[in-house]
Amino acid sequence: MKEQQLGQYIAFEGTEFVIEWYFDTKGNSAALDYFESLNEDEQLKLLYLFKLIGNNGEIKNKTKFRYEGDKIYALKPQPHRFLCFFFKEQKIIVTNAFHKKTDKLPINEKDRALKSKEDYELRVNRGEYYE
Repeated sequence: MKEQQLGQYIAFEGTEFVIEWYFDTKGNSAALDYFESLNEDEQLKLLYLFKLIGNNGEIKNKTKFRYEGDKIYALKPQPHRFLCFFFKEQKIIVTNAFHKKTDKLPINEKDRALKSKEDYELRVNRGEYYE
């Protein structure tokens, strides 16, 4: 397993929320890998959304941030989607990302986010996530 430093988890630390990348048990982060594959302009769009929600606590524009059901949300820097969930202590955990090709959220992407959420919560509650 890759060793993670706490700083590697944090994507943005705002006054309202800390936004973190989700890492699986092998130390991989699909969302971070996807983010790093984007060009600089695309990365800046997401970082702008991180700053907006991290410092203001919410994004009211549904074209930028939307509830997808089952406690999963989508940050929407066009044409990409970054799925996430809220966690206690003012955290937002970004689980996975994809290039939007259809109007509907692909069920496999939402399932992936839900599995990551479940894994994260289980590992945090056991005290195993930030080892």
